[in-house]
Amino acid sequence: MYQKVSTNLNFVDREKETEKFWRENDIFQKSMKAREGCPTYTFYDGPPTANGKPHIGHVLTRVIKDMIPRYRTMKGYMVPRKAGWDTHGLPVELEVEKMLGLNGKEQIEEYGIEPFIEKCKESVWKYKGMWEDFSGTVGFWADMDNPYVTYDDNFIESEWWALNQIWNKGLLYKGFKIVPYCPRCGTPLSTAEVSQGYKTVKERSAIVRFKVTGEDAYFLAWTTTPWTLPSNVALCVNPDEEYVKVKAADGYTYYMAKALLDTVLSSRLANEENGNKAYEILETYKGKDLEYKEYEPLYACAKETADKQNKKGFFVTCDSYVTMSDGTGIVHIAPAFGEDDANVGRNYDLPFVQFVDGKGQLTEETPYAGKFVKDADKDVLIDLDKEGKLFDAPKFEHEYPHCWRCDTPLIYYARESWYIKETAVRDDLIRNNNTVNWIPESIGKGRFGNWLENIQDWAISRNRYWGTPLPIWRSDDGREEICIGSYEELYKEIEKAVEAGVMDKNPLKEKGFVPGDYSKENYDKIDLHRPYVDEIILVSPSGKPMKRELDLIDVWFDSGSMPYACLLYTSDA
Repeated sequence: MYQKVSTNLNFVDREKETEKFWRENDIFQKSMKAREGCPTYTFYDGPPTANGKPHIGHVLTRVIKDMIPRYRTMKGYMVPRKAGWDTHGLPVELEVEKMLGLNGKEQIEEYGIEPFIEKCKESVWKYKGMWEDFSGTVGFWADMDNPYVTYDDNFIESEWWALNQIWNKGLLYKGFKIVPYCPRCGTPLSTAEVSQGYKTVKERSAIVRFKVTGEDAYFLAWTTTPWTLPSNVALCVNPDEEYVKVKAADGYTYYMAKALLDTVLSSRLANEENGNKAYEILETYKGKDLEYKEYEPLYACAKETADKQNKKGFFVTCDSYVTMSDGTGIVHIAPAFGEDDANVGRNYDLPFVQFVDGKGQLTEETPYAGKFVKDADKDVLIDLDKEGKLFDAPKFEHEYPHCWRCDTPLIYYARESWYIKETAVRDDLIRNNNTVNWIPESIGKGRFGNWLENIQDWAISRNRYWGTPLPIWRSDDGREEICIGSYEELYKEIEKAVEAGVMDKNPLKEKGFVPGDYSKENYDKIDLHRPYVDEIILVSPSGKPMKRELDLIDVWFDSGSMPYACLLYTSDA
């Protein structure tokens, strides 16, 4: 018989009674058992991080993740629901840094990587109980007694297997590219991560006088990043636009784009009361006419570095990316600090000058040693003004990317990283995306579809401590390398290294790890996080020692690996 429905609708108490009934009578487990042998409907739970508290936004995602599996279960499907925990990544490191009173990579390494990693491992469970209570309160059904954990070595091994598959297809490579880089965290960011941290900022740009070689005239060039000027090695014009040589009212002779004369010169130099014009046009050119025209280096340190590289710089280049929408129509080129600059640098074989270190500070070669790039802007402008090289420093407002984790301004910075060649499989990605039933459709066909159309190679390596280690070992000369795809393969490669005298002993064997035994008990014997995995040295086919690349894998690869890693899948398991 049904109980009479009370008119006293105390929803909170009734929810608690229902939750208690489900828990005490194993209703979730019984609902799963009742569907054994039925067709499977696959559900993936993208995991939360248990070192952060659940908030109101998680209610919506938990409800949706619960609603669809319940519906499919009611329709007669078996819906496995394995819960999981996202345990790696920089947010965890930042939380531990804060707890320990550390600030940055130097202090982490002084503290010790090993104890720091142990603190990270403890930290990720800080709010586990709160998450479990929260999940029960909102009625979220999932197997939380047997979750997958991204820091478990068998999960990591599945990621190694996946990356090894990518390696075998020739889609994993090391490249020197411009990447969005957080100097505070000391690591590059993915395109998706960059999109999360844009802020509207007001800054000063610089319109700089570059002295033309052998001529009493100057190129007027514009930049939004004055701190990059010490690394200047070229200027760039649009080959198809009109440029002019003008006599200006300030007594200087300038080269710049014709379309921007009034914007730049008239607004600053014209005197309407006296009838004085801001400029007089002397000659007209196409941008292509100015190509290879030389100028005097802005900073001696850049010239010294260029000379050491035996490369020619400090001349005008051409590229169609230069627009007439702002600035002077001439932009300054520092190939170490921007994708367009880097492309120009490659096209003209320009010197590579990078006077900024991994902390985002100007290096000792410059007059601004130790200054953070954004703080150096003011000093650069003051010095150029004193030397008569600064025409103007107009303020401008724009969207600038900041690190979504620590709020530090990002810099676009040339560095070596490991990349997955996403561009090589773009058509496959788009074709597969078109088979997905997106709800709402505008997300899949619009925002996500557009992102796939313009996809770039994925900078997958991260220069941090707490995460899945990149399973690549290389010889010092970089000519021999191996990507390990399983712990069994690593075990065998260590045995070879021991035989060759590169390693004294096999640390996996020492801990009692048995290759081919995929039990949790076996994998609990080892830990292949940093710094332990860094101590393993392998031997190349020619007998050279091979050390592990110290990078970690982007934590988003953890998330993307979940469909097979939550099953602890490798080719052998």
